[in-house]
Amino acid sequence: MTTAAERPTAQDAFRLARRKFLGAERIDMSALAAELGVNRVTLYRWLGSRNKLLVEVVWSVGERTLENVDAGVKERGAERVVQVVTRFLDAVITSQAMKRWLAEEGELAMRLLTRHDTGFQPRLIDWIYALLVQESDGGRLDLPADLHEVAYVIVRVIESYTYLDLITGEVPDARRAEPILRLLLR
Repeated sequence: MTTAAERPTAQDAFRLARRKFLGAERIDMSALAAELGVNRVTLYRWLGSRNKLLVEVVWSVGERTLENVDAGVKERGAERVVQVVTRFLDAVITSQAMKRWLAEEGELAMRLLTRHDTGFQPRLIDWIYALLVQESDGGRLDLPADLHEVAYVIVRVIESYTYLDLITGEVPDARRAEPILRLLLR
């Protein structure tokens, strides 16, 4: 007999899904439920739909990546923003987990990560906006435009270069975004 302390939780399910994603494995709700020893109804009640789970998993990975990248950037002002965004984009493009997901479910990935209503894109815009505000409030960045609009455009640049192969058939390369970001932030 299992005790309450041994029963899996929603947090256990999320962690397992995140590990599977980072291991470049497909997130399958039936397989997750089986591995946790819960039924699918319980898993869906805990985590919502597979699409919702994917967005939350990818955001958790993306947010941690942004924080790690930002911690390693020493530049300030526009150059800080350029470096954070370019390094983040490079981490996304070179991630085995993202490569697998985009190769197998590219259309779904684009839909989930670029639509406002799924929750991923607004959080990324807010993160970039906070970075812009930090530099602006510190007197290191002076842009003649609304910072939220600039954050939105930067996120669209990130998206464009992340899905470059799906959109144009070209190989994604974060370095291509760097001069565009510098042009935008001067």
